[in-house]
Amino acid sequence: YGFINTCLKSLVIDKFGEEMWEKLRAQAEVQDTFMTYQVYDDVITLRLVHEACRMLNVSAEAVLKLFGEYFFNFCKVSGYDRMLRTLGGNLMEFIENLDALHSYLALSYQKMNAPSFRVERTADGTMLLHYYSDRRGLCHIVPGIIEAVAKDFFHSEVHMEILNQSEEVERTGKKEHVVFLVNQKATEQKRKLKQGTTTQDIDPPKTKEELEGALQKMKQKYSAIPRCSVKKSHWEIIRSIVKFGQGNLLNSFEPVYPERLWVEEKIFCNAFPFHIVFDETLRIKQAGVNIQKLVPGLQTLGVQVDDYFTMVHPQVTFTISSIRKFINSQFVLKTRREMMSESRKNKPMLQIRGQMIWMESIRCMIYLCSPKLRSLAELEERKMHISDIAQHDTTRDLILLNQQRLAEIELSNQLERKKEELRILSKNLEIEKKKTETLLYAMLPKHVANQLKEGKKVELGEFQECTILFSDVVTFTNICAACEPIQIVNMLNTMYSKFDRITNIHDVYKVETIGDAYMVVGGIPVPVTSHAERVCNFALGMRIAAKEVMNPITGNPIQIRVGIHTGPVLAGVVGEKMPRYCLFGDTVNTASRMESHGIPNKIHLSPSAFRTIQNKGFETEERGEIEVKGKGKMTTYFLIKNLHATEDEIMGRSVGLLSQSNE
Repeated sequence: YGFINTCLKSLVIDKFGEEMWEKLRAQAEVQDTFMTYQVYDDVITLRLVHEACRMLNVSAEAVLKLFGEYFFNFCKVSGYDRMLRTLGGNLMEFIENLDALHSYLALSYQKMNAPSFRVERTADGTMLLHYYSDRRGLCHIVPGIIEAVAKDFFHSEVHMEILNQSEEVERTGKKEHVVFLVNQKATEQKRKLKQGTTTQDIDPPKTKEELEGALQKMKQKYSAIPRCSVKKSHWEIIRSIVKFGQGNLLNSFEPVYPERLWVEEKIFCNAFPFHIVFDETLRIKQAGVNIQKLVPGLQTLGVQVDDYFTMVHPQVTFTISSIRKFINSQFVLKTRREMMSESRKNKPMLQIRGQMIWMESIRCMIYLCSPKLRSLAELEERKMHISDIAQHDTTRDLILLNQQRLAEIELSNQLERKKEELRILSKNLEIEKKKTETLLYAMLPKHVANQLKEGKKVELGEFQECTILFSDVVTFTNICAACEPIQIVNMLNTMYSKFDRITNIHDVYKVETIGDAYMVVGGIPVPVTSHAERVCNFALGMRIAAKEVMNPITGNPIQIRVGIHTGPVLAGVVGEKMPRYCLFGDTVNTASRMESHGIPNKIHLSPSAFRTIQNKGFETEERGEIEVKGKGKMTTYFLIKNLHATEDEIMGRSVGLLSQSNE
């Protein structure tokens, strides 16, 4: 069930952190979350354990033992604490009742395939724990659980070792059978507590008055003892007074049995409507009235019980010797379909569960049982009624309570499914949010976009100095006239993709593209002193990248013109439906004029741009004085190359970064 995998996930996160869990589940190729009541393949759990061993470089035994200890604590915090604490007064009783607990939990976890436990006390005071499981290789979980139980519930330390590990031939399907030797020792805290309690309880009276008071109390208790027809000797009476006075201290309770059984045969069979008595050869000697009604063949006394029933739990062969080995376990039997009447053959088979008790004097086994039903729907499917179950049998209450429990489980399942759906939606929303942010950051500077997301108004910013670049494709109008639109789109897309990559290398801001025009700026929106160097390096990269983009008409590399100018600008966001970060001022117009008055495959510099990069490691040449539209005569320059950077460094193909870009 998902409960197990969730526990394993919680263990990894608590002990090793979220990152380790992400790595582990990625390596094991399993999902992130598990539904509590959903059944998952054992392979998922085994794969997680295997990958945990490999990644942590520890043995499977250590991982499983750690999981066993953690599983016990996980069950406690998951609402099973009180249920576990009340299983038994000592460790042996606790283990003996684990199968009964699993049987109860199976009402909710119907497909649960739990292990089985059998414990026996040895002569030297140690215990032998027999562990049976359909799943091989998981036995090391058991010491982790048992040691945690002993420490928490019984204040004792337990040491366990495997005496034998085999496949149990006697069990159906040859399941794994592991025998543990269990040594239990009380912790120092418990020993001190026990010694203090004992001393206080047996502290004798010190004065005459205290002695007389104690004798008076004993007389009163003696007079309160009910008369019994069984004759006792003088010393037995005295001993009973002493034991009665001490209460549970001496643990001396001895039950009294009648000389004969005071119950009629018919009354017994009606009072216990679900019971079967069978001998060593499995021949039925007696059966309750309602089990006879549901399985009519049992009315013929002397038939074989294994002809009508199969053993569901524990999975042992149907023999007296096998049953006696698991005598402390809860037994579940299921009717054989071929032995049922025609009216019941198509119905779900009846399962009964209960206790096997061996009667040594008559060499027979009595099976006191009740129908194993999870809900009122299952009761109806088997054509049964609540009245078929004895009034003293708590199965009545169990069915009604579990009906409510199943409704709660279904509600829990729905909540878990909704929670998982919300988690997936939230994850998808986060992915879409990142896509939106990426698109927004492509349209606007990051800090400006964040201000807009927060609902703040972005004021116009005045920048005293920045460097602006414009570029276009030579003879672009002629190319458009001679080509299909898709060819133009492909050409521009290839060119702009290359240019965009170079903007990241030299950390310049792409303002916009209109048709074949490409505009970038350095020193905006984050002012830097090296804005001109960055833009010039970007321009050199553009010229190199353009050689890799082919003219769809001629098949030769395209030619571009680049113009650069340095000066002051105003910058801010305009528009509401499609906000854009725009630059305003004469610097923008002058940069555009540098591009339009440029020469193919040349980088045209204005006088202010030239002065800004002068003596900064760039090779330039003077173009001379030219007439610039709207500006008059200007002495302009061409950028040739960067004297301190190779072509690979300009294009970002080298590990080394330009010193200019790092200022």
